[in-house]
Amino acid sequence: MAEVFVQFATLVAAGDGTVYRAQACGAPNADGMWEGWIEFLPVGGGPPVRSPRETTQPNRSGAAYWATGLTPVYLEGALHRALHPLVVKSVEPAQPVFDAPAPHRVHAILDPFSVYAKGGGVRLRQELGALSPLHLVNIINAYHLSDEPPTTLNRLAAEALLEMIVIGVRAREHASLRSGHPRR
Repeated sequence: MAEVFVQFATLVAAGDGTVYRAQACGAPNADGMWEGWIEFLPVGGGPPVRSPRETTQPNRSGAAYWATGLTPVYLEGALHRALHPLVVKSVEPAQPVFDAPAPHRVHAILDPFSVYAKGGGVRLRQELGALSPLHLVNIINAYHLSDEPPTTLNRLAAEALLEMIVIGVRAREHASLRSGHPRR
């Protein structure tokens, strides 16, 4: 329950000339700590005002001690805060555009079209023959050389993957030569 710790003898005047009697109050909060605020009662009558929380103390005696140290200048500032409370506009939290991160991009260890252009099918077979099946699957996926899902490609032998790449590169190179458009 709230209580008054100190009633101040000094009166406090607002900018509009209204004079207030100030009193420091406190009460325990839900966490068991004590919050302190200042209430201002107009001397000539009218509605009282109060400041926002001015202090949080670990216990009642700490809050009461805080109240005994307040100066007239502090009370003027507290009256200003009570009459002109800080208004914080609530901001709508930003919403993500996507529901998940970008899909994992497959990175190929070599460009089969570049190797084919420099040395033809023989060189491409040699380069691909030195790679693991995992790298071959990555090349197939990165260059869209098959419509098969990666799970199917991962079950194929290295030789079959190598052939799939060579056939896909040759087919695309020949198609680009006939159409006059760049490959890929």
